[in-house]
Amino acid sequence: MEKIINYDNLRKFAYVSDKLVIGKIKAIMLDFMGLGGMAMHDSDFGDAKDLAKHGIVVVKPYYNPWCWMNKQAVDYTDEIVDVVINKYDLKDVKIISTGLSMGGLCALVYCAYSKHKVTSCIVNCPVCDLVYHYTERNDLPRTLYSAYYGFDGTLEEALKAHSPYHIVDKLPKIPYIVFHCNEDNAVSFEKHALPFKERMINFGHNYKLYKVEGRGHVDLSPYMRNEFFNTIIQQSQD
Repeated sequence: MEKIINYDNLRKFAYVSDKLVIGKIKAIMLDFMGLGGMAMHDSDFGDAKDLAKHGIVVVKPYYNPWCWMNKQAVDYTDEIVDVVINKYDLKDVKIISTGLSMGGLCALVYCAYSKHKVTSCIVNCPVCDLVYHYTERNDLPRTLYSAYYGFDGTLEEALKAHSPYHIVDKLPKIPYIVFHCNEDNAVSFEKHALPFKERMINFGHNYKLYKVEGRGHVDLSPYMRNEFFNTIIQQSQD
């Protein structure tokens, strides 16, 4: 299919905060939505306004809400990033990949398969072991089968190909900062964050894990939410 996204119709396919930035654009921050996320934004939200002050453009792709960063989602996001880069001639712009839950997995997997050079990845309660996650909740198999239905191989092969834990050798050597709540009942801290940390460190990745005490799924404490926000700003600096 021909590519149809351009700057004039971009906001039908993604939220983009470029018009909030005054001066030089220092970074594009990709904000990947969690499972079932279908929100479209008719107005700018708080974080985007605050990040714009630091020269950061927030891009939230409106991808399939059950995408699990399949090939279509990677290509779709790449096309959106192309439009922003070409509009502002951003040859060496930093690209920061972020997201929560499924969006956290998407942020990690996008680093491995995007045609663009992602410069850092900052995620909140990400799904890390997709093979395990398939068994973790009853609502998940339908979404994963749907996401990878056209994959050329078995379902298990598809899950492994899109599982951060199983593709650490494909991930670029960039900073990875993971925030995960230790009372997460939707994406287990023990089954995802801890094994992923060990595997990433064994492969020599620049990896940092924040254990968020006493909080549930993607529910960062005010202090940790501020730390998450400040980490994005730090990673955007020259």
